[in-house]
Amino acid sequence: MEPMLATPAAGPAELPRGPAWAYEVKWDGVRALADTTSDRLRLWSRNEREITAAYPELQGLAALPGALLDGEIVLMADGIPSFTALAERMHVRDPRRAEALAAQRPVTFLVFDVLRLDGIDLTRSTYDERRDTLARLALPDRVELSPVYPDGQELWEVTKQLGLEGVVAKRRSSPYVPGRRSPDWVKAPHRRTRTALVGGWREETNGSGRMGAVLFGARDAAGDLRFLGRAGSGLTGRRAAELQKLLVPRDNSPFDDEVPAVDARGTRWCEPTVVLDVLYLARNPTGRLRQPVVRAVRTDTDADPWEQQ
Repeated sequence: MEPMLATPAAGPAELPRGPAWAYEVKWDGVRALADTTSDRLRLWSRNEREITAAYPELQGLAALPGALLDGEIVLMADGIPSFTALAERMHVRDPRRAEALAAQRPVTFLVFDVLRLDGIDLTRSTYDERRDTLARLALPDRVELSPVYPDGQELWEVTKQLGLEGVVAKRRSSPYVPGRRSPDWVKAPHRRTRTALVGGWREETNGSGRMGAVLFGARDAAGDLRFLGRAGSGLTGRRAAELQKLLVPRDNSPFDDEVPAVDARGTRWCEPTVVLDVLYLARNPTGRLRQPVVRAVRTDTDADPWEQQ
């Protein structure tokens, strides 16, 4: 089952207001569904890939009967979720390596919704009813209930001061609609992130042969791969080396629109199969991202469409 998705807001002024809405922190981590309906714990990513092996410290969730919980896996650093620290955990599938990382820097599962409990489907219940159900659960170690707040504007200011990712407004009377981007959930981030497909890479300018920048894009409604930009920031030596191993070379550009000559010069093209998480300020009128920074390779989600801001 795919999780319910929020509709993006342009900023805090676009967040819905009033008593019909509840507000939560937008956490900077990995979205996951925790499933115990088969009498064991299985963790599913947003694109329905199983990620259970990466997070052995969350096995306590198996004690919850016939449950399907929605939440965010985060790794805290000084009380703030660190996506950079979590990136090291995302792709680990070797049990011994996962156990070692869990002992060093354990994650927390911040649960914010319940779709099923004791085998009973709760998706048609209201948001308030589902949250009441969550509040009655005895949550295991490394699992916490994501708080709910009554004032979205106040939460916006607090999350900005603390360096958190943003705010999500949720209509109190709304059901849970799996796999849909619903206007009943509205998200407003302090900084923008998106996932994109790698279409090529360029070497460092010092002649080392190492990766110095990547070119990336997104598919539009017609399925064409369109150019979003080029980024070198965030490509540390280790991250660049790991990414370079994943790329499959090709002879020509995978982009269906024209890549500017200043970006295409010296580029080694690749098949657009690897998904990156990118942080950026805004998009210019042509759709290109301003000041993009590479954060991580993503296997837990698909690339966002071109239209996604």
